[in-house]
Amino acid sequence: MIISKSFFLALTTTISVLHLQAQKGDVEILFNKPATDFTESQPIGNGRVGAMLFGHPVNDCIALNEISIWSGGPQNGDKDSAYMYLKPIQNYLLQGENGKAQQLLMKHFVANGPGSGRGKGADEKFGCYQTAGDLIIKWKDATPNVSDYKRTLNVATAVAQTSYRRDGNAIFQEAFADFKNDVIWIKMTSAKPGKLNFDCYLDRKESVTSNEANGKEMLLLGQLSSGKDKGMKYAIAAQIVKCDGEISASGKAITISNASSCVIAIAMRTNYNYTAGGLLTVDVEKTVQNDLNRCSKKDYNSSKENSTTIYQSYFNRCRLTMPAKNELTINRLTTMERLIHFSEGKMDVQLPVLYFNYGRYLLISSSRPGLLPANLQGLWAVEYQTPWNGDYHMNINVQMNYWLAETTNLSALAQPLFQFTNNLVENGRKTAWKYYRAKGWVAHVIANPWFFTSPGEGARWGSTLTGGAWMATHIWEHYNYTKDKQFLAKYYPVIKEAAVFLESILIKEPKHGWLVTAPSNSPENQYIKPNGFKGSTCMGPTMDMQISRNIFEATIKAAAILHKDEVLANRLKTIINHLAPNQISPTNGGIQEWLDDWEAVDPHHRHVSHLYGLHPYDEINPWDSPDLLNAAVKTLELRGDDGTGWSKAWKVSFWARIGDGNHAFKMLKGLLTPVSNDGVIKMSSGAGSYANLFDAHPPFQIDGNFGGVAGMAEMLLQSHGKNNVIRFLPALPKDDAWKSGSVKGLKARGNFEVEFDWQNHLLTTATIKALSGGWCNVQIPKGKGIYNRDRKK
Repeated sequence: MIISKSFFLALTTTISVLHLQAQKGDVEILFNKPATDFTESQPIGNGRVGAMLFGHPVNDCIALNEISIWSGGPQNGDKDSAYMYLKPIQNYLLQGENGKAQQLLMKHFVANGPGSGRGKGADEKFGCYQTAGDLIIKWKDATPNVSDYKRTLNVATAVAQTSYRRDGNAIFQEAFADFKNDVIWIKMTSAKPGKLNFDCYLDRKESVTSNEANGKEMLLLGQLSSGKDKGMKYAIAAQIVKCDGEISASGKAITISNASSCVIAIAMRTNYNYTAGGLLTVDVEKTVQNDLNRCSKKDYNSSKENSTTIYQSYFNRCRLTMPAKNELTINRLTTMERLIHFSEGKMDVQLPVLYFNYGRYLLISSSRPGLLPANLQGLWAVEYQTPWNGDYHMNINVQMNYWLAETTNLSALAQPLFQFTNNLVENGRKTAWKYYRAKGWVAHVIANPWFFTSPGEGARWGSTLTGGAWMATHIWEHYNYTKDKQFLAKYYPVIKEAAVFLESILIKEPKHGWLVTAPSNSPENQYIKPNGFKGSTCMGPTMDMQISRNIFEATIKAAAILHKDEVLANRLKTIINHLAPNQISPTNGGIQEWLDDWEAVDPHHRHVSHLYGLHPYDEINPWDSPDLLNAAVKTLELRGDDGTGWSKAWKVSFWARIGDGNHAFKMLKGLLTPVSNDGVIKMSSGAGSYANLFDAHPPFQIDGNFGGVAGMAEMLLQSHGKNNVIRFLPALPKDDAWKSGSVKGLKARGNFEVEFDWQNHLLTTATIKALSGGWCNVQIPKGKGIYNRDRKK
């Protein structure tokens, strides 16, 4: 069918459109006690600044974050002589001497120096994402009688609230991250006059140069380390914007006495250069002061209204709704109680919907155009040494963070990923030359705001050489979803040079004459050779070859659209036909993970990298490669359903692409397994959700949240493959909880926006809006609902 730019195609039956209203159960996270850990806190953020609210009625903590607070700094992470060892390493691999190849690689083909510090690089040049510090609120009465305690985070409004009775008096606290004024707001009120009596102060455990209060303001200044040198400067400032009680300052604290209402604004800044990396010569103290001066003239309620309007302009673009059941019971339960309830097999239709809405909330709150991408923890950290440095892992994690951006109508929020990828190119060219004497650019596994592109410091994980190319495929996918030709022209060189690098380094393996990458590895997994050698270093791991086909195909198509590089495109077309193909293991019937049919050291490994061709790429599918699809099913069965958070999230998308909605839902249930830090509720399989629905990797890692949402979107709508086919409900579970529902604002490739309803597991109405015009084909599940009706307009 051809759809004009303004035409809405509606597929209807006699069944009426569902009118489903969102309930609190699908937009509200609920607690009945203060947080004892940040995984029980209420996270808020606006893409640059964030906070986690603990809600303690005696000694409260508001943990603060700013997306660019990183220790470390620019460095030369490359070994200048690495290229001299490339051919010897490759020759060993060609001769089957993988042990000798790996030994040589570990000596001469890893990062120069400590690299990431093996995931603990806070005091190294690589650096570490860190907490900004805390705002502490210490009440004068330390032994109150507290009752009627309640905390909520509403993901439809991006506002966190805490309420309780303190010695019979109602206390109410509200907080939000301002999307317009770029600060954190805290408002506290007392039902009885004069009952707000507390000290408040800013606190940070290290790298502080000054911390003092004066008048109505608190100011904390500091400078982080960059290895042995001084690095990034930062400032945190808080101001009592409005208070009807007495205010006094002493040392680093402000005392509030006999107040009924108090409004606090918190500003945070660093001297990081978002455009080009490195540090700016700016006065961070003056910058936060300007933020507070601007806020001092603002009204709290109007600021909240304006911020919510901006937030909802993103959030409301896509909404999933499913009719509530047991609503009276569910709405009385805290979110942790709901997780327990759900894990016991009890009905909670709204919990997966809340998870979907929450994941989108987290992306809106941690990714803003012009800034850094969401990192391993999004925006939220309480540590000075975050797990794995809170960095950008490019062997799946940062990519998974942005899978939901295109499908759930948040394309604009992926801009930080594209800008970051573009900023990797300059260093990536140097790394490509020093290690491979290759043209183009490369980034391996780990990256930071200083644009580190060198290999990691270990063979098992650090040598994967397709991280940058994988990042570049997101640029191509963004074009597929938006049809923004100007965007494609801007970032085309990033795609092209990633392809040129891979073209430059391919070698011919001896058994079949296929072109393969070398040296590389299959992310974080190990093989066992027939001679018993256990290793990581290899040539042509399956994921590398799939990514190579993906980026070559993207370059060919982009070049044709932009009328560029015909010679390169023709060359790549030829090379694609000679790349090592996907292979089915004669031993176990699954997709081979390596070029040879080797056994995995860990057959249940969390990475399932050799199914990149199933998702996010689409070369393994039922219409082009049914045999490979069956092998992919076997691979997943062999891998098993257990895994870390992001691993289970990826498996949701895998099973959705296969078309098995029941198994996809099983994996989603795994993500919704309750996990508690106090050990009361124990994990059985290494993943689940904490009380605030943060993903339990473990520890907390936000890619599981984002990947879970992306998987749910794949269950409801798919548009990969040839001919712009939009597939409705391709993996809808048969579970009664998914019997009926409604979704609006999902995006399909080709820049189509889709809205539809279903009842009794059958599609009832669908509307497709062609935002760029053009063709689309529609595939609808068989049944008594709409099915394969030919319509043209």
